[in-house]
Amino acid sequence: MKRRGKAREKQLAKWERNPAQKYAVVLIMLAVVSVLLVVGVEWIQRGSLAETTVWAVQNGKLLAMNALINLCVLVIFYMLFNSIMAGTAVATLLLFIMALITYFKTKLIGEPFFPWDIFLKKESMNIIPLVTGAEAIKRLSVVGVIVLVLVVLCFYWPRLRVGKGSRIALGLLSLFALYSLGVRTPWAGQLINKMGVSEIVWNQQENYANNGMALAFTMNVKNAIVPKPEGYGEPAMAALAQNLADQSAVQTASAKKSDPFQGKQPNVIFIMNEAFWDPTLLPNVQFSEDPIPTVHKLQKESTSGYLLSPQFGGGTSNVEFEVLTGQSMSFLPDGSVPYQQYINKPVPSLASYFETQGYKSMGIHSYEGWFWNRENVYKQLGFQSFMSKDQFDNPEYKGTFISDDEVSRQIIKQVDETEKPMFIYAVTMQNHGPYDDNRYGGNSISAEGDLTASAKNTLETYTQGAHDADQSLQKLIDHFEQSDEPTVVVFYGDHLPMLGMDYDVYKQGGMINSSSQWSLEETKSMHSVPFVMWSNVGLPQEHVPSLSDSFLGTYVLNKLGMEKPASLAINDALLQQTPGLLRDLVVDANGSLYRSVPEQYQPLVGQYSDLQYDQLFGKQYLAKYIDQDYLTKEALPDYNQEFALPPVTESQEPSENQGS
Repeated sequence: MKRRGKAREKQLAKWERNPAQKYAVVLIMLAVVSVLLVVGVEWIQRGSLAETTVWAVQNGKLLAMNALINLCVLVIFYMLFNSIMAGTAVATLLLFIMALITYFKTKLIGEPFFPWDIFLKKESMNIIPLVTGAEAIKRLSVVGVIVLVLVVLCFYWPRLRVGKGSRIALGLLSLFALYSLGVRTPWAGQLINKMGVSEIVWNQQENYANNGMALAFTMNVKNAIVPKPEGYGEPAMAALAQNLADQSAVQTASAKKSDPFQGKQPNVIFIMNEAFWDPTLLPNVQFSEDPIPTVHKLQKESTSGYLLSPQFGGGTSNVEFEVLTGQSMSFLPDGSVPYQQYINKPVPSLASYFETQGYKSMGIHSYEGWFWNRENVYKQLGFQSFMSKDQFDNPEYKGTFISDDEVSRQIIKQVDETEKPMFIYAVTMQNHGPYDDNRYGGNSISAEGDLTASAKNTLETYTQGAHDADQSLQKLIDHFEQSDEPTVVVFYGDHLPMLGMDYDVYKQGGMINSSSQWSLEETKSMHSVPFVMWSNVGLPQEHVPSLSDSFLGTYVLNKLGMEKPASLAINDALLQQTPGLLRDLVVDANGSLYRSVPEQYQPLVGQYSDLQYDQLFGKQYLAKYIDQDYLTKEALPDYNQEFALPPVTESQEPSENQGS
């Protein structure tokens, strides 16, 4: 040990006598480590050394860009600790953890690690049970060993100190470079263009695979800031407000003609059942019995269809955001979470709307109230009360979480004990993934098909939960069938379940052919969840092929013959043109599928985007004009024609294939 210490002191003394040699060693080390970090990070995030090698050989400029970003990170920590090996150890740990998160998050739900994921706080801990398998332990162990070796080297390798002034200057220069690349300043934009970088914002999985994790993550920083739509301003929103008010009046008059409740106010209960989906849709799998008989019966007898969810495998709050506000995730950065990032002031929602109609609005969720920031967001959305896990009195558990039956019992209790009609938005938790935990001990329904043992076990556990969800819906129906209060139940899933790593069960079950590069039909299938409506007053049988979650509230209000707020009038117009609207999938009224919004629908979708920006980020002009109700067509003659919505007449009836 003493010999090593003397050798290190001797080497340091030599470098101090020859600073040029010292700085040459530092530069070489930083350059080499930066490139090695690119290789290590890409190996981790891709899961294949061969694939990493091919990418590095074929994309030298992209490799250099990722190395430049890693270099900036290295220099920052080097300057912070004034030790090259300590800085390398911390930078390696940080970058490798980011790569691990990207790998597992992509395999589990098809999304990489985004800059805004940092703000998920406690929610990020929810992924820990999903990454405890042998593969995860192996990768975590390798990262741990590498970092441990670097930490040990800190005691043997010369610190290669830098003067205080140089440390501050180099640290600030590196921070400036990262900032410039993140927000795309002019010089950074020129560099990115010269290096042939092609940012794929609409497909982040491909974006990370093509450009490398460090570069893709850095470029996404600017996407955390939602830009103002071109043309947004008070004149446009004032004219749109008038158009929306006019449209809402016509649509409301038309809806009231078919009021099935004859002026009575029904209880309206939305149940967003965790990961509820129809497993019988797997073409190559058969089940010992029908796992969801109640839903299948309602599909034949009542109003039903398929919702297009913006999520897969997770991100429940984003589905809530669409349903409750009528707004769309399509206009927000891919992977963003409005509940965490954007809702910090009152936003119009179904909850606030029903309150204006004399209802008591209540949110119910059988999990922690802090999850997805619901405790705060529900207040901003206008809920009068929120019942989370802590307010359940001695609840029944089934598996890991509070049972769906318990949620049904609480809904019944709240409705029966409240004099006012109720709007309830309930979110269940029982069937939350992962599904490889044998949580029920035994499953009453078996699956048969060309499945591996692990895939069969995962699918059967999930199917048991879906069956329990179906039975909890039947309990509500049985109760409210005997009730004198008119009641409507809207039941649906938030997203398809995550059935194994890399979409394993879906591939084995014959639903998709690969883990990526889905066809439009496959994309639609992997985002379509069933929804059903039931009422003790009776609803006509109707099938809705595709309906975005953001249009569900408008659709339900139409079915109930209820007056709609003017802000949802544009959703009505969109139902007639593009009933399905996701980031990378558009379904028009004829059922045709597109990757992006066709040109003929862009004006109306653009107004929809403007309205959403106005409510979330803008000056809230819409609320100003609609609330004060002083705007007339004569007041803005130059704007009304330019910003007009498609005409709607009282006699206009939506067709079945339009999903409204």
